Amino acid sequence: MPVQYARRLTGRERTARANQQLGCALAFVAGATNAGGFLAVRQYTSHMTGIVSAMADDLVLGDLALVLKGVGALLSFMLGAATSAIMINYARRRRLHSEYALPLLVEAALLVGFGLLGAQLSQMHALFVPATVMLLCFIMGLQNVVITKLSHAEIRTTHVTGMVTDIGIEIGKFIYWNRHRGDSGSDEDGNALPQVRANRTKLRLLAVLVGAFFLGGVVGALGFKHAGYVSTVPLALFLVLLASVPAIDDLTDFVQRP
Repeated sequence: MPVQYARRLTGRERTARANQQLGCALAFVAGATNAGGFLAVRQYTSHMTGIVSAMADDLVLGDLALVLKGVGALLSFMLGAATSAIMINYARRRRLHSEYALPLLVEAALLVGFGLLGAQLSQMHALFVPATVMLLCFIMGLQNVVITKLSHAEIRTTHVTGMVTDIGIEIGKFIYWNRHRGDSGSDEDGNALPQVRANRTKLRLLAVLVGAFFLGGVVGALGFKHAGYVSTVPLALFLVLLASVPAIDDLTDFVQRP
């Protein structure tokens, strides 16, 4: 990956195009992690809606152990988000180049640890499953904050429900019939009604993000099926490739500082 491209993708200075490209890359990683994690522990970890709903069901059914596991997953996601926000704000106040790269490097380190140790730790099933769910939820929260903050909440990488909802909104606008003036195209005072227009750029971006998440899910599931836990290592290396240049820029500035 060219250095300048990597610097634009995860560096401090942002453009709308860089945000979109990074969003697609992280949606792919999220989809792969989510699908591979499901094959490992039989639970998806990217969406808190299902976890909170499951907690409600388990509470009514009287299974307090599962309720506590759900609480652990929820808190882990929140802790990951909080950790990412702390790192980003710390780097932002110090004008570091790696403002958005640091959480991605932490995510890469956690994925490497999970990939290299997962097979050995899986023998301790009673401890491994809840710990893995909490780890993957932490990773999802960590990553989600990065793209949320740098895009000012315009792009998400794990919240597919929201993306599909927005796709539906834009499709509704696209097929809406704007009547001409004189044919109920004006209000009671004769003022022209505003035209309904779909944001085609946003629609394309949302479709690509959902597609990237799905493609990542396919790759993650295939990787775990054929290679097991170590299949997360290439994902970690991909994140390092994306995020290393701004971190190296900061290290260079530190070394050259008088």
